[in-house]
Amino acid sequence: MIKTIKQEEILKISMLARLHPTPEEAERAAQDLQQVLNYAELLNEVDTQDVEPMTRVIDETNCFRDDANVPSASRDSILSIAPKTDGECFLVPPVLE
Repeated sequence: MIKTIKQEEILKISMLARLHPTPEEAERAAQDLQQVLNYAELLNEVDTQDVEPMTRVIDETNCFRDDANVPSASRDSILSIAPKTDGECFLVPPVLE
């Protein structure tokens, strides 16, 4: 049996999260959370005795592309499109003094 969520518990959690719900919002949150917990309790009633545990829904493994060694852009070509450089690095305005 699932414990009943009370409005007082919602208000305590709200205080810890620094939220300030109205009493109506707290009551609605308590009802919504109770519905979620009731649904989770329904899932406990499902017979899973003959169901094999799984880590994913579809049976695919390592569906990644093969690694390919390709040349990257040269430093000069990248720096040529930068607004400001010193020839080796990007020059950016200071963010902090």
